[in-house]
Amino acid sequence: MSRPLRLGRLSTGAGGLDPRLLVLLAATMWGTTGTARALGPDDASPAAVGAARLVVGGACLVALARWGGLGAGRTAELARVHVPLAVAASAMAAYQPLFFGGVARTGVAVGTVVGIGSAPVFAGVLGMVVRGERPGARWLVATALALAGTALLVGSGSSDDADPTGIVLALGAGLAYAVYVLASKLVLDRGWPPDTLTVWVFACAGLLLVPVALVAGVGPLATPGGLAVVAHLGVITVAVAYVLFSRGLHGVGVGAAGTLTLAEPATAAVLGVVVVGERFGATTAAGIALVGAGLVVLVSQRR
Repeated sequence: MSRPLRLGRLSTGAGGLDPRLLVLLAATMWGTTGTARALGPDDASPAAVGAARLVVGGACLVALARWGGLGAGRTAELARVHVPLAVAASAMAAYQPLFFGGVARTGVAVGTVVGIGSAPVFAGVLGMVVRGERPGARWLVATALALAGTALLVGSGSSDDADPTGIVLALGAGLAYAVYVLASKLVLDRGWPPDTLTVWVFACAGLLLVPVALVAGVGPLATPGGLAVVAHLGVITVAVAYVLFSRGLHGVGVGAAGTLTLAEPATAAVLGVVVVGERFGATTAAGIALVGAGLVVLVSQRR
C-alpha cells in the first residue's frame, strides 16, 4: 500500500516535481474558470454550468481510469475512507453552484478572489482543528500577504460589482473548497493514491449533480459556444487540474494547499481584465502583486 508523502522541508510529487508546483499549476488552470463561463451563453444558469462541468469532468476521469491507466479501484477498502470520501464529494458538488453563482452576481475577478481568497483561512483553521496542523511562520507570512492582496482585489471593483449576495455565495464556495481539501487529505493520509482519490471524488460528485443539471436545464449549453465552454471546464479545469492538485496535495499540508491556490484568483483577475474587459487599475495591480508575493514566500525553498 502506498503511503502519503510528508512535506518536511521539501518532498516531491509525481515525476519528481515539487508538489507545491503541481498545486500552483492546478490553481492556474482553475483561474480560467470564471472567464470561460463569462464567454459562454448568457442564459445558462450557474447551477447548470457547474453541474455540466462536474459531470463532464467526472466522466473524463472515469474514462481515464478505465482506459488510460489512471488509478482507480480499491473498492474493497472503501469502508476505511467512506466518510471523508463522501464529505469530499459532497463539498465539491456544493462548490459548483456556489462558485458560479458568486461569479455571475459579482464578476469574474471579485467572485473568484473572494471564493478562493477565503479558502486558505478556512483550510488553515480546519487543518489545525481536525489534523492538528501547526502553521509555521512562513505560512502565516504568506497567507497574510495573499489575503492582503485579496482584500485589495475585492476593493478594486466598483460598488456595483460588490454584490452582497454574490459575496456570500463566493464565501460559501471558499468554505466548501476548504472542506474538500481537508477531506481529501484525510483520505490520502489513509494510504489512497492521489489519482484514485480524484476519480472517486469526481465520479461521485458528478452523479450528485446530474439531477441538478436536469432541473436547471442544460439547453442553453447545447450550442457550439456552450459545448466549447463545458468541454474546457470539464476537461481542463476538472480532469487535468484536479489530477495535478491531488498529486500535489499528497505532499503538502491543508493550510499550505489553501494558500497556494490563491494563484487562481490572481489568474482570474488578470483574465477578467484582459479577456472580459473588467476594471484593472493600480489597486488591482497591487493586489495581484501581494498575492504573488505570498505565493513566492510559501513556495520558495530554504537553502
